Amino acid sequence: MPAPPRKLTALLSALTLAIGGLAIAGPLPGASAAGENLALNRPVQVSSSESAAFGGAAAVDGSATSRWASQEGHDPEWISVDLGSAQPLRRAVLRWEAAYASAYRIEVSADGTNWTSAYSTTTGDGGTDDVSVTATGRYVRVYGTKRATSYGYSLWELELYGDGGTTPPPTTPPPTTGGAVPFGSHLKPYVTGTLKPSGAQSTVDQAVVRYYEQWRNAFVKQNCGNGWYEVISPDADHPYVAEGQGYGLVVSATMAGADPNAKKIFDGILKFVLAHKSVNDPDLAAAEQDTSCKSVNGSDSATDGDLDIAYGLLLADRQWGSSGTYDYRALALKRINAIKRSEVDGSTHMLLAGDWASGADRQISRSSDWMIGHMRAFRQATGDTTWDTIREKHQNVIAALQRDYAGSTGLLPDFVQNTTTTPRPAQGKVLEDPNDGAYWWNACRDPWRLGVDAATTGDARSTAAVRKLSGWIRQKTGGDPAKIKNGYTLGGSQLSGDHDAAFWAPFAVAALSDPGAQAWLDALWAKLAAGQVNGGDYYSASIHLQTMIAVSGNFWRP
Repeated sequence: MPAPPRKLTALLSALTLAIGGLAIAGPLPGASAAGENLALNRPVQVSSSESAAFGGAAAVDGSATSRWASQEGHDPEWISVDLGSAQPLRRAVLRWEAAYASAYRIEVSADGTNWTSAYSTTTGDGGTDDVSVTATGRYVRVYGTKRATSYGYSLWELELYGDGGTTPPPTTPPPTTGGAVPFGSHLKPYVTGTLKPSGAQSTVDQAVVRYYEQWRNAFVKQNCGNGWYEVISPDADHPYVAEGQGYGLVVSATMAGADPNAKKIFDGILKFVLAHKSVNDPDLAAAEQDTSCKSVNGSDSATDGDLDIAYGLLLADRQWGSSGTYDYRALALKRINAIKRSEVDGSTHMLLAGDWASGADRQISRSSDWMIGHMRAFRQATGDTTWDTIREKHQNVIAALQRDYAGSTGLLPDFVQNTTTTPRPAQGKVLEDPNDGAYWWNACRDPWRLGVDAATTGDARSTAAVRKLSGWIRQKTGGDPAKIKNGYTLGGSQLSGDHDAAFWAPFAVAALSDPGAQAWLDALWAKLAAGQVNGGDYYSASIHLQTMIAVSGNFWRP
């Protein structure tokens, strides 16, 4: 969440950084009234925007919920405002999102070409910068020269005041109890053309909050003392598993703004995770704990848990910054590097099942670990191009499996083997179950994991993969979600007559990128929104919740 209001000088510095090089239009023509924000709804130019949803106009629209964001990872960047005529300036207010400038200038110009510095700082600390300036100009530019984070520059609002502008500005800053991307804000919209459930967005969001509160009350506990929070897994082999803690971190960071205790819960789960390290790589998590909260069963890692833990840390850094009790970003980078070191085969670039894999087990990989969006986030956070190679490898394998083994269904197997040569579906039991080579209790998550990447990036390969899955399941069930069953062969033959959310819910995320699936999506959403948490079924309930977050448009990439 945005930092508390800062001194005026810091605000101006941040504005300069975010807007550097951009002329900021002054007040509406004519003399300004006392306290009038001269920048309000004036024409703007920017050096860049992260996307069309974060254009420069959002920084001068008087709204506390819209913002300008520059492209990520680049200096310098700027935003400028055209005030319409030369105006005397006495005050500037910059309301930073979590991505703020540590160094920037505020500049003025008579022609939008030749600039004079009116203020500069190299110690910007984010939050709200409220600074005094003495300058005259038609154009005002905030020119950012050094980012405080790995992201870009982002301003909720840029306000400019002239003579008499000493009254408090009218804009109310975003709430400080939520985060930089509070739940329900939809500050990171999905790609154009993505479907969404019919009906009011507020109703859709409220359904997610209702189910989340049930899930939290059922599974987020403080059973182990030490100031820890834990996600319990009564239906798993052990009462606490790294997969569950990963889910808890991602969910709590995402629900900030809807749950005032989200950060407290996040930090409590993180404290539990950090106290339970893998014996093989201490920068990874031990996968299982017993009723005494002690690591058991080898105390080694499970890759899916570590992937979500790292992703959750990146979300937390984006939501709350990393200057509090925990340096979320540093912890994320450490875990991402450990995943590459100990849970990725360096020769094949395929994910392993855990840091324990050796010998023949290094030729096995689990499709539900192939979280393409996580790999993108890791590449962005670290700057390590190896993550591009890892992502592309898994996308190639997904395409080959769908082509060669599931041409009519698009279904992926729980596990593949022979990763050192040509990956193929597991033959019988290789790690967990005789159905390891089928679409079973691991692969059931694939439409969700691939679906969020398609919705947030529009990636052609992820989109093609989920459209194949969505088209097949719609045809298989005749458009009736109640007919989705637990498990299929890759050819589409039913393996069970049961009907758990772990299997039907993820298809709703795939439907977001299926242009002909609006009625199907609405039917799945109605089923999701009507759901009630079963306190004995952590696995299905956790998938149910996270698919609701995605389908409602509240999933986002850090």
